[in-house]
Amino acid sequence: MIKPKRLQSGDKVAVVSLSWGGLGDSAFIHKYNIAKERLETEFGLEVVAMPHALKGSDFVAKHPELRAQDLIEAFKDSSIAAVICAIGGDDTIRLLPYIDYDVIKNNPKVFMGYSDSTINHFMMFKAGLVSFYGPSVMCEFGEYVSMFDYTKNAVKNVLFGDTAGYKIMPSSEWSDDFVPWSKENIHTSKKMRPEEHGYELLQGTGTVSGRLLGGCLDVFTMCIGTEIWPAIEAWKGAILFFETSEDKPSPTFVKWMLRNLAAQGILNMLSGIIVSKPQDETYYEEYKAAILEVVAGEQHLTNLPILYNMNFGHAAPIGVLPYGIMAKIHCEEKTVTLLENATE
Repeated sequence: MIKPKRLQSGDKVAVVSLSWGGLGDSAFIHKYNIAKERLETEFGLEVVAMPHALKGSDFVAKHPELRAQDLIEAFKDSSIAAVICAIGGDDTIRLLPYIDYDVIKNNPKVFMGYSDSTINHFMMFKAGLVSFYGPSVMCEFGEYVSMFDYTKNAVKNVLFGDTAGYKIMPSSEWSDDFVPWSKENIHTSKKMRPEEHGYELLQGTGTVSGRLLGGCLDVFTMCIGTEIWPAIEAWKGAILFFETSEDKPSPTFVKWMLRNLAAQGILNMLSGIIVSKPQDETYYEEYKAAILEVVAGEQHLTNLPILYNMNFGHAAPIGVLPYGIMAKIHCEEKTVTLLENATE
């Protein structure tokens, strides 16, 4: 895997709207302004929006080719060090016909997003580039009042620092509070509560290692069978990470998707699995039961380590997971450690 250059103060980052284009709508443009100021003042970065990123949801929805053009042009631009997604959505898959993988491969740089951006991450993986499953502009960087310290520290540690030996620790607090996106709420922060579970070990003993590969389980359905879905060999020895979206899919859906991964032969090839905290802890126990029903009950993979309730994806707060980087699960310690640098 090709590693992008490590970020440093003064770098230029590009904002792209590759799925939903709401960041540019008049009702939400203030979220972009909050995020831009935060990225510049708290991270020392220079922020630019690609030409179509702020055109609004109607325009963006009608022009997947221009969304893809923004992405490719951002990679071509040697002055840009990182590309950060505005937010997720549900139709990034429409960019597929317009992607030049050679441009991505030959111009490596940090790419970050989550949710529907899973599609983009699989594009990066196909091009051989390490990418980062982490905060978006509209949600985390555009958080009202202040950005969660857990998320801010994760960005600084993973994108700006040396990650060899870096332990991805659980957050001590979380939130199921939603503050409506409106200018009148810019001074209202989310209410936090103490984390009662920490990382939960569903099964497994000892330590295992493998390359991180995964994303949003809801989005897998759109890319399985396409050119970006990783070949079966890519899953050999990997640590699968997955989360569920704000749609809060049923435990039955999770069971069906895991059965699909089993039918592909993927589950049998994994070193381990790590699963995020469900948003608002909806189906918290039911998801655990669905996972174990398939992995242990149906596939008899009772020794496959599964770590649950990690902070990534649609949970609050979230950290950063680098695609294709070697990581280690320590079952007894309930820890995940990056074994190599994610950047150069």
